Amino acid sequence: MKIFSPLYERAMNWARHRRAPWYLGGLSFAESSFFPIPPDVMLAPMSLAQPSRAWWFALLTTIASVAGGVFGYLIGMFAFELIEPLLRDTRYWEKYELAQAWFGRWGFWAVFLAGFSPIPYKVFTIAAGAISMALGPFVLASLIGRGARFFLVAGLMAWGGARMEGVLRRYVDLLGWVTVLLVVLLLVVLQLRG
Repeated sequence: MKIFSPLYERAMNWARHRRAPWYLGGLSFAESSFFPIPPDVMLAPMSLAQPSRAWWFALLTTIASVAGGVFGYLIGMFAFELIEPLLRDTRYWEKYELAQAWFGRWGFWAVFLAGFSPIPYKVFTIAAGAISMALGPFVLASLIGRGARFFLVAGLMAWGGARMEGVLRRYVDLLGWVTVLLVVLLLVVLQLRG
């Protein structure tokens, strides 16, 4: 059953849209402070669809993400009491507590790691503001961590270019179903362990 191929084609068409960079910048900003979807889901297909602009997309994503991170920092610094109940009622509270512990232990490196890894960066931006981490090191760690991640994603997609796009187009349905199967297996394992 080919349900992933049409989705892939739609994503590639959106990636070539003339306003796609604006959407990428908005998503990058929002994800760093409150939105759950990472910008990689737009950055990767945009870099794949337009390899010659991949570095520009990575720079745009990095700058917008760090600006969103500063917004998250300000939320943590000035409005934490307002969002604390929301954090406590979601799966993010444990991650927030982890972020607090990491700041106490590693400071700058905690922000760098959160910026580069799939750890929810927004939790660290809010936590950094809540504990009043110095803004300069926060921004520097964010620039390095987020930049390294986004330039790596864009570079890999640009490097693969048309060849990678062809391979993905050919195998996207198989990859989609394998991913669904892995998610279902993971949920079953977590359910059995819980």
